[in-house]
Amino acid sequence: MLRTPVLLLNQNYEPLTILRVKRAITLLILDKVDLIEKVDGILIHTISITYRVPSVIRLKYYVCIKRKEISLTKKNIIKRDNHQCQYCGKKTGIMTTDHIIPRALGGSDTWENLVCACLECNNRKGNRVPKDASMKLFRRSKKPNYFTFVLNEFGPPKTKWRPFLFQS
Repeated sequence: MLRTPVLLLNQNYEPLTILRVKRAITLLILDKVDLIEKVDGILIHTISITYRVPSVIRLKYYVCIKRKEISLTKKNIIKRDNHQCQYCGKKTGIMTTDHIIPRALGGSDTWENLVCACLECNNRKGNRVPKDASMKLFRRSKKPNYFTFVLNEFGPPKTKWRPFLFQS
């Protein structure tokens, strides 16, 4: 229960990060955050106080955050694509990265030109563009937003989080 994810919002309701319940309760006890949404029907009891389990909390003060750049690595490409081959949709087996436009044809190492691919699809495509290999991408690749990249680690967003998240 203490490891349940909790959405942390800035004072202006901008999503900042995702915490665990244990940290969220600590911030509530220290009076640094307000409880915005709670998990229905679940309480945490201490000797003298009972707390509602938070789902969304908001800082009482504004924090100016400079978003970190997500480094372009094989691991992060695969993570962005949810460990799913972008050609066949397979989620099992060894995954690698593939250049949509191969380097030999002028393709570069960018978020928009790299996708997750299974070994079979990567070998089948070879040094060609997907159209020449009679293959189609599931979705267009793009640079991930920092917060959505963090959010992916926790699976689909909780229902109570949706009004506070930027939908894209």
